[in-house]
Amino acid sequence: MDCRKLWSSTNWEKSFVLFLLSLDICLIGVYSANKDVEEHLAMGKKLLAAGQLAEALSHYHAAVDGDRKNYLTYFRRATVYLALGKSKSALPDLDKVMELKPDFTAARLQRGNVLLKQGKLQEARQDYETVLKKDPSNEEAQQQLQLLSPIHSDILTAKDFYANKQYDAAIDILGRVVDICPWDAELREIRSDCYLAVGDNFKAISDIRSTTKLISDNTNAYLKLSQIHYTMGDAEDSLVQIRECLKLDQEHKECKKHYTKVKKLVKQLNSAQEFKNEKKYQECVDKAKQILKTEPNEPEYLLKAYSYLCHCDHGAGHIKEGFKDCDTVLTMDPENVDAVIDKAETHISNEEFDEAIRLFQDAQNKDQESRRIRDGMNRAQKLKKQSQRRDYYKILNVKRTASKKQILKAYKKLAMKWHPDKYEGDDKEMAQKKFIDIASAKEVLTDPDKRNKFDNGEDPLDPESQQGQGFNPFGQGFNPFGSGGGGGQGFNFKFHF
Repeated sequence: MDCRKLWSSTNWEKSFVLFLLSLDICLIGVYSANKDVEEHLAMGKKLLAAGQLAEALSHYHAAVDGDRKNYLTYFRRATVYLALGKSKSALPDLDKVMELKPDFTAARLQRGNVLLKQGKLQEARQDYETVLKKDPSNEEAQQQLQLLSPIHSDILTAKDFYANKQYDAAIDILGRVVDICPWDAELREIRSDCYLAVGDNFKAISDIRSTTKLISDNTNAYLKLSQIHYTMGDAEDSLVQIRECLKLDQEHKECKKHYTKVKKLVKQLNSAQEFKNEKKYQECVDKAKQILKTEPNEPEYLLKAYSYLCHCDHGAGHIKEGFKDCDTVLTMDPENVDAVIDKAETHISNEEFDEAIRLFQDAQNKDQESRRIRDGMNRAQKLKKQSQRRDYYKILNVKRTASKKQILKAYKKLAMKWHPDKYEGDDKEMAQKKFIDIASAKEVLTDPDKRNKFDNGEDPLDPESQQGQGFNPFGQGFNPFGSGGGGGQGFNFKFHF
């Protein structure tokens, strides 16, 4: 086997297991006299062949500890480090190999490659030139050496573009450079700034995340990641990243300050969503207003807060505010279909069914697959038809958002006025009819199931919807006139609240 060719292979990192196994043939006799070390090396090689890198690494740790004069144990461990993406850990092992065996070309060439990827061009040059002094025909060393001057020139040009805010030009050049020097944290930081400047947050995040692995205890990177996620409206991800900063430094002033704010905001956002899901509309409104106080500036959170208000206002009885908040959402995001639907729902609460239908049609033009839009449209059409018949809310003169307490209060007032025994006018039959309507309204609107049916366009007391059953507006045998009622005479009615 041509060991020089093996050592200069440019693909050996991709098949490092084969490389190490083949290396045994080239290094016959280079083993430790320590039996335990030999066992660890053998076990490490076996685990490498099985692709179990972490387990193999533990045996190479033991081999290094057992024989600190054996350069091969360091070299094997460095190779596994590199396969695991731990170049910072690999470099000291390669330095040790050079100390123990300066003429080990494979290790020197590999160290040059690591230094090149780290952007340490001058140090990489020294290793490549040393390799070529011993082996002038080494093709990999020749090719890598030829890259250094153009790379150095590209780095200077990219930095100049960056300094002059020519971000796209800098990104273009840095793309080529980072491909060759992927472990240079400074280059990735510069490129991340350029990505941020041109609005490509996701690529900026990718570069910054890489620097957290390239620089130990990189609290500033985690702070920056958290801030970017925050401005993107990803409060949960922002919280995850700022916690990583505090794991490294619990007293980091900026991270502590940002953490306090993000944690509070995440809690408020989650609460608002829960209240919305549970249809606790007033609580939802209150929490959305807290969000606006916590973060009054960032557009993403303003949109979230006003979206909650737009959805929950009408359910809490705040019709005027609902229109205003939905308009705010649509000003910020004209294509927001949910805001259009919520505004239509607000019109329904305000008994403006034609306008609600028009808005549902607009929403349907934007999203023809939405079940919420179809259901809303059907409900608005039913309610429009219903409004032309008997409207229990109008009978009691209460809003559609009225509470049960408000409904009972209105019922008591009207029942006192229109009860035939109390009515002072001459038209007792008209009073009786009025009273029956009032009692029917009270029955429907104080029963959650019946009220829900009515709110969805179905009259639960409509004979047509009873499928042939006898119509009785007073459920469960209730008759406001008692057994002696008839022709407006003999009424015996008592209020029970």
